Amino acid sequence: MSDVLIAIFATLGTIFVFLAAVGLVRMPDTYLRISVTTKAATLGIGLILIAAAIYFNELSITSRVLAIILFIFLTAPVGAHLIGRASYFTGVKLWKKSVMDDLEGKYKKTTHKLSSEDSNEKQEDVKK
Repeated sequence: MSDVLIAIFATLGTIFVFLAAVGLVRMPDTYLRISVTTKAATLGIGLILIAAAIYFNELSITSRVLAIILFIFLTAPVGAHLIGRASYFTGVKLWKKSVMDDLEGKYKKTTHKLSSEDSNEKQEDVKK
């Protein structure tokens, strides 16, 4: 039974890592590539690590696998956010067929601060 679980988790993990690699090549801009690699690769690596934990069936290895999965789940989104933010700040263009830029007009290039429309409206109401 454990061999079947190992095969399922390892196969699914490999498929997700492969899809992340294909998405990295196929996506048209940096922001979509970040999205693909963060989601698919993180899930794929997690599934492969679960297969390894089942294969070795030892408490020390299982605890290390869980620590690695937790570390990846915590750091991958943060790293993707920082890469996306740095890309936006340095002026990396969106894909030409992108419908809208949610950050347009909300970012000050001199201070690197973002503001929402709600706070801008409240400041304008206070000035009046």
